[in-house]
Amino acid sequence: MVTPSFPAMRMRRGRSAPWIRDMLAEHRLHPSDLIWPLFICEGQGQEEPISTLPGVSRWSVDRLAEKAREARELGIPCVALFPNTPANLRSEDAREALNPDNLICRAIKAIKDAVPEVGILTDVALDPYTAHGHDGLTDANGRVLNDETTAVLVQQALVQAVSGADIVAPSDMMDGRVGAIRQGLEKAGCIDTAIMAYAAKYASAFYGPFRDAVGSRGLLKGDKRGYQMDPANGAEALREVALDLAEGADMVMVKPGLPYLDVLARVKDRFGVPTFAYQVSGEYAMIEAAAAAGAGERDALVLETLLAFKRAGATGVLTYHAPLAARLIAEQ
Repeated sequence: MVTPSFPAMRMRRGRSAPWIRDMLAEHRLHPSDLIWPLFICEGQGQEEPISTLPGVSRWSVDRLAEKAREARELGIPCVALFPNTPANLRSEDAREALNPDNLICRAIKAIKDAVPEVGILTDVALDPYTAHGHDGLTDANGRVLNDETTAVLVQQALVQAVSGADIVAPSDMMDGRVGAIRQGLEKAGCIDTAIMAYAAKYASAFYGPFRDAVGSRGLLKGDKRGYQMDPANGAEALREVALDLAEGADMVMVKPGLPYLDVLARVKDRFGVPTFAYQVSGEYAMIEAAAAAGAGERDALVLETLLAFKRAGATGVLTYHAPLAARLIAEQ
């Protein structure tokens, strides 16, 4: 048998023109894949640029309707809300989290009144409300208390759900909190409120700009490694996801994003449930810094990283680049 002098299969044939690349593409981005995180501040008519998140601002409640309308026009189905609670309202017991007239609750109502068709995801955790910056209540030694915190998280989730949140997203990493929140929502009649569990949330170095955005940088006493996951562990994430699903989570999340694509892929392959990734503040800031330094082209970097999430199995992505990405997708 004579071996041919040419390749038996030329893979480049499938890359030879835009039409065939489009036809053979295994994954596609769509604006409906995106969730847009928005930061909230007190005041009227306020926009507060965040220096460590270039292009991202905090918005006063009265300005949020226009952001929600922008999301609707771009085809972004959901926004995620995070408050910058004033220092005088932060306390050891995080009681402002349970105030039905706090920043989050007012923001939910303002968006639902103006643009009811846009979904709202809310963060369930105490770090935007505690004086010490931890995600839960602490004892005299600074140790975060699991069960006592969970009881408060249930009340926080209920306050948000009653205000109109479509998805409550516990990000605190307390054991058993998903089951407790699910039970609390059911008992209160909030049977249609979904839970997106931050199931695999790592104690990451990529959260710095977010802490600036919610005003908690410098408050934290110690670190969060006692409850957030060790970056060395992958199999542990599967156990965390399994527990949250068993307790009633409708969707799960892996956070951060790009450094944990392997975890994202394993979760989706193992469970096959709606699985989201959070392209966190440090990831966003690195793309912006690279673009500003001329080390890469912003639009291409944004679309390539988001496509990486889809390739790894993400149902959707929380990203501060959501409006830019939606516009770029529409132009393609």
